[in-house]
Amino acid sequence: MEQKNKIALVTGGSRGLGKDMALRLAEKGIDVIITYNSQLHDAENVVAQIKESGRKAAALQLNTGDIKGFGSFVSKLQEILENTFDATHFDYLVNNAGIGGYLPIADVTEEAFDELLNIHFKGVYFLTQKMLPILNDGGGIVNVSSGLTRISVPGSSVYASMKGAMEIFTRYLAKEYGSRGIRANIIAPGAVMTDFGGAHLRNDENLQQFISNVTALGRPGVAEDIGGVVAFLCSEEARWVNGQRIEISGGMQL
Repeated sequence: MEQKNKIALVTGGSRGLGKDMALRLAEKGIDVIITYNSQLHDAENVVAQIKESGRKAAALQLNTGDIKGFGSFVSKLQEILENTFDATHFDYLVNNAGIGGYLPIADVTEEAFDELLNIHFKGVYFLTQKMLPILNDGGGIVNVSSGLTRISVPGSSVYASMKGAMEIFTRYLAKEYGSRGIRANIIAPGAVMTDFGGAHLRNDENLQQFISNVTALGRPGVAEDIGGVVAFLCSEEARWVNGQRIEISGGMQL
């Protein structure tokens, strides 16, 4: 079955960084499938915006921490690929979905640890594994890390550790799937004002001022700073970028 348009799957694409990624991908002429966990209305709005731009779009429910649910997700994805996109495979996997987690080491419970592990590392690992058979050769994977793997901020030990694991996993994906022409890269956003982590940055002017003071470009990030880099990585212009961690932080704590 000949595929006319490239297709990207963006997890957690209903709001924040994922929404901007989905919209920027559509601007590059890529059709987009987004996943959402609970925000169906937000997801439908993003799908509508993408369709208005002339691209095909769809939304699927997915909890990236529920690894046992991945089998049924794959079935639904294959169905939507066939029915909505006239395709059997897709081209770009963007593993963006996530939650915040801010606890000092002394207060971390096993439950809190496991939740971050499942959503940010184990879930991404096994979801990617399940996606690889239906990812087109010559496609790409974009994972999401954090500036917190380079800059240590108290309270982020678990979250940052999972993101560090994702950086290593990304290099292994690039190495093992290079023979299929699949590129794997990881972006590391700095402090971004979204509703992520309970919107703790967006709601705290003192924290915003601190971030501005330690950032070369003199302000915190916004969602619109991030999506274009992901769209670039899912394009022919980035065909020789592989196995890289790209920090998008405006020059934080250089």
